[in-house]
Amino acid sequence: MIDELHRRGIGMTSERTRARLIDRLRERGIRNEAVLEAMRNTPRHLFVDEALASRAYDDTALPIGHGQTISQPYVVARMTEALLLDGTPENVLEIGTGSGYQAAILAQLVPSVYTIERISFLARQAQRRLRQLGYHNVRARLGDGYEGWASHGPFDGILLTAAPAEVPAELLDQLAEGGCLVAPVGGRGGQELLLIRRRGGALEREVLDQVSFVPMLGGTR
Repeated sequence: MIDELHRRGIGMTSERTRARLIDRLRERGIRNEAVLEAMRNTPRHLFVDEALASRAYDDTALPIGHGQTISQPYVVARMTEALLLDGTPENVLEIGTGSGYQAAILAQLVPSVYTIERISFLARQAQRRLRQLGYHNVRARLGDGYEGWASHGPFDGILLTAAPAEVPAELLDQLAEGGCLVAPVGGRGGQELLLIRRRGGALEREVLDQVSFVPMLGGTR
């Protein structure tokens, strides 16, 4: 387990610094208090390289290696809040574990989180970090996000942290009736953040925002 001193942080990673981030998220329109509390309680500085720890509570994306990033806190909060618009899902599938930060936020808000990462180094690192921080309701594995995790579906919520050109049909098939999928969709120039709900067997789509994510790729490495 990671000790409490490292979890709480000091200086630029202190609780006071985190509180300023939460204030900024409120100013930008995040209203779900449970989401804000989860963001406040999650030690983002432990999900980035030590050299970047002093920037962990800036409202910006940061590199985590292998051409990947830890998403901007506002975008994490926006996507998480959207996933909870219709109530608390019992189980959520995340595509693109990355550092594990988004999974850690979700773990504080929903009973069960399943997360898939295609890059083996990041998958191992995230699994170890989530376990050390005590997020025991997260199941993580190496895999191709385009395939989802059908053996544990259908899912009440699905969240993508990389952008496909179109939402994969396999993931839509794993979305439960009444469930919500949140995903950035589009090309490298920028994407639309979509909220897709399954209602009465039909899919309802709503554009939430304009975002910029790394592209979603298939396979593993």
